[in-house]
Amino acid sequence: MPYFDHNATAPLSDAARDAWLRAQEEAWFNPASPHRGAARVRARLEAARARLAELLGAEPERVVFNSGATEGAASALDWWARTWPRDRRIAVSPVEHPCVLESARKFFAGRTAWLEVDADGAVRLDALEKLLAGGGIGGVAVMAANNETGVIQPWREIAAACRAARAAYLCDATQWLGKLPAAGLGGAAMWATGSAHKFGGPKGVGFVKLAAQAEGFCALPGGGQQRGHRGGTEDFPGAAAMVAALEAAEAETGARTFQPAFSRAGFEAEGRQPPAMPAPPWAEERLRWRAEFERAAPAAAPGARVVAAGARRLWNTVSLLMPRGEGHRWVARLDRRGFQVSTGSACATGADGPSHVLAAMRVPPDEARRVVRVSAGRETSRADWLALAEALGAVARELEETE
Repeated sequence: MPYFDHNATAPLSDAARDAWLRAQEEAWFNPASPHRGAARVRARLEAARARLAELLGAEPERVVFNSGATEGAASALDWWARTWPRDRRIAVSPVEHPCVLESARKFFAGRTAWLEVDADGAVRLDALEKLLAGGGIGGVAVMAANNETGVIQPWREIAAACRAARAAYLCDATQWLGKLPAAGLGGAAMWATGSAHKFGGPKGVGFVKLAAQAEGFCALPGGGQQRGHRGGTEDFPGAAAMVAALEAAEAETGARTFQPAFSRAGFEAEGRQPPAMPAPPWAEERLRWRAEFERAAPAAAPGARVVAAGARRLWNTVSLLMPRGEGHRWVARLDRRGFQVSTGSACATGADGPSHVLAAMRVPPDEARRVVRVSAGRETSRADWLALAEALGAVARELEETE
């Protein structure tokens, strides 16, 4: 059954499964216990932390294992709010995942500045730099890549702007990790979060990468585990599986480069070009498959169009505005044909009203309700993409006959 909902969760990779089973069988002791068996587990846990830090380009002592990006965002913003002066505000993009938006509303009620995004949902760097220059902004929260549209944010440039303004930067890297190289997310001034199940690891495991200026950070009080950053017995099998999954994805990264999706506003105004960055060796091929699908889908379902078609996006993600029928009707009919897609963020399934991401992009509500999200994985083939386009055509004919 072709699975096109990887942005909600990815299947457990072979590498992650092997690492988890091996850890459960060989290293099930509590790492905090005083005997030799626990000491061996503790050493392996710290080796996993060091490897994750290496992949991110960070120092091991700044990597904290947790339950995932939702906890990571909440703990980071809670710590900011508790330790900063009350007159400090945060700047947040309106297209963030709900875990960031809701934490911002909870911990910075009345102290949140909303960043300007263009029609593709990319943060305008010129507007951000102007806001930072005005003073009073203690931190910025902007994701690496959007979970609904796949649009890539200028996170490296945002990190540089925040460093220059001495502002903290929280990057939700959930959708980036496993699809594009992790290098750079460990910058000293950056906070970053991720969830293992988005890139082939188990559910319920993730991390928060702390900035260098995070002395005293504590996500959960308790027994002082993880250098006092998060209490509770560490889940070594989960951590080992997460690191193995990310290693497997990173192993496919090559030396070739491509231009990521940056908001054109900040660069073109200054006559600059976005920096190149490494991409997986198969990225160009996967982008071609996606492009074939984006031509085939409107041909099969006349009137369909790609949201943010002109933006650089993750190679795996397509947000389709369908010509008729609400998105959930397309999801149900495609499901009956063996294709699993979504209408947007999995955590918003069943929510009333159109997507907040599409609203920020100024997509009319009646159109936003007709959007279907397609998100492929590394195992998705060209034949899968083309078969999905054909299935969209069949559903389009069904809906036309019933309306």
